[in-house]
Amino acid sequence: MTEQALPVPASGGPSARGSVTVIAVLLVLVALWFARELVAPLALALVLVVIVHPIRHPLERRGWPRWAATTVVIAVAYLILAVLAALLVFAGVQFADLVVDVVDELQAAVASVTGALAAAGLGDQLADATASALDPSALLDLAQGLGGWLIAFLTAAFFVLAYVIFMAADAARYRRAEQAFGTGIRPRLDRVRALNSSVRRYYVVNATFGAIVAVLDGLALWALGIPIPAVWAILAFVTNFIPNIGFVLGLIPPAVLAFVVGGVPLLLAVIAIYSVVNVVLQVLVQPKFVSDAVDLSLTLSFFSVVFWTFVIGPLGAILSIPLTLTAREALLGDRDGWLRWLSGNAAIGAPSDAPPGTVGAPASGSAGTGQPEPPPGALDHDRPAG
Repeated sequence: MTEQALPVPASGGPSARGSVTVIAVLLVLVALWFARELVAPLALALVLVVIVHPIRHPLERRGWPRWAATTVVIAVAYLILAVLAALLVFAGVQFADLVVDVVDELQAAVASVTGALAAAGLGDQLADATASALDPSALLDLAQGLGGWLIAFLTAAFFVLAYVIFMAADAARYRRAEQAFGTGIRPRLDRVRALNSSVRRYYVVNATFGAIVAVLDGLALWALGIPIPAVWAILAFVTNFIPNIGFVLGLIPPAVLAFVVGGVPLLLAVIAIYSVVNVVLQVLVQPKFVSDAVDLSLTLSFFSVVFWTFVIGPLGAILSIPLTLTAREALLGDRDGWLRWLSGNAAIGAPSDAPPGTVGAPASGSAGTGQPEPPPGALDHDRPAG
């Protein structure tokens, strides 16, 4: 009786390719975590260049040389960084002075809260946890460590400034990719342009609504007599860029301060004002403007904040949406309509091989070639004039 050889599985099957992809993604994430002090400024610089890059188009149409248009792009990016740095330094200095001034009142408020919890029979552990969360010494340490924070901020800013120069110069060169490689590269460039356009709309809309929320919250806090309302307005503006949980992060510090200086009535007033202003604008109005730009499910948006904060640090919370959009394009492209639809892309409603006219099927000439992504820096949104 002859033995039959068992079939040998193909080494390049779908399961093998999927395993290699998973391992490669994990290795990249580990590398990003170890290099997060360099990667976070790099991501911030990339987003800045994406936002300001369209400025070069009207300048070049007016006959400006390429180097002059690139210089203007770099200058505008630097101006945005300078304004943000000035706001953060101002808020940090004001916060440090405030902590020193209200430390006694904060200690009395902590003692009052822990005593009330213990009297209500909620247990010593909850009282101790509340006391540690409102520990004045932790705030003092934070205020005294402002110098070290500024040094770290300036170090990161140095890398951002350098990255902006390089990326702005490369962005001008990549606009000639179609001339160099022919029209076959157009689908890939269109995907990158669409991604960059989404990132721009996301940050422009968030900055606009963040400014409105910051002004309204700041004026309300000033009317209520809350100390340093400008700092909490800046905090409201910054946290508006953090999806889903930004409202809570921007509310906690002024709410705690309101309780310290005015007790429970002032605390409830601050919570009510923030709830009305932020919920109406950020929950009811703002999503209507950013839904087309973000195109992510609420679950994925929330998870992206936690995930990217863990990977590259606090800056990952602000950059979580563009990083997630970029990762989705890099991993999926147009090759898997089901996963893209599951991530919240409502435009994907049918497999990529659906017949023409099917809802969600890619239009003729759209991205979906399965070819690799263009190199980072292909930041041009509009095709070259002419």
